[in-house]
Amino acid sequence: MKLIWNGHSCFTLEAAGSTLVLDPYQDGAVPGYAPLKLTADAVFCSHEHKDHGAREAVALSGKASHIQVEEIPTFHDPERGALRGTNLIRVFSAEGLRAAHLGDLGCELEPEQKERLKGLDALMIPVGGYYTIDAKQAKALVDELKPRVVIPMHYRSDHFGYDVIAPLEDFLTLCGDVVKYPGNTLELTAATPAQTAVLSYA
Repeated sequence: MKLIWNGHSCFTLEAAGSTLVLDPYQDGAVPGYAPLKLTADAVFCSHEHKDHGAREAVALSGKASHIQVEEIPTFHDPERGALRGTNLIRVFSAEGLRAAHLGDLGCELEPEQKERLKGLDALMIPVGGYYTIDAKQAKALVDELKPRVVIPMHYRSDHFGYDVIAPLEDFLTLCGDVVKYPGNTLELTAATPAQTAVLSYA
């Protein structure tokens, strides 16, 4: 399974001969990110805000996807959606691997939701706070779910991201197994060691 970080919360997931794009952002929606021009067999958006729901940024191949998808409905805020609406977590399964994308998770998960997220090979998790869970909440959830590979998303740097969300370092200081990649791609296999994987924005 290949996971490619396109910036913000947008990933390309390749497995089983299929390609998916997750949470593409609209042109100009997030400061510092270049426009997306992607191709995939399917697009999945956790919610319809402009920085996650830009299906028009992805050209569809017309091919069927062979990646299994499980959906877990959650909320974008701690007020059960009263502030920012709903959010969909998705778990993608292929080639014996399971990877979850939490979208803009902004609430505590119910025990049964957490059970469905146990045993993950990879977890793409927002860590910037303000619109989502923050670094401490993200680390607490990671400690509970125990995914093999953690990929932080939805944070800011000196060059990109909303100024109201926190920098990546706030999360990394809580982690002891950080691996920084020179590129934006992670090749996930059954042998990939446990880590917090920091992908570079290409």
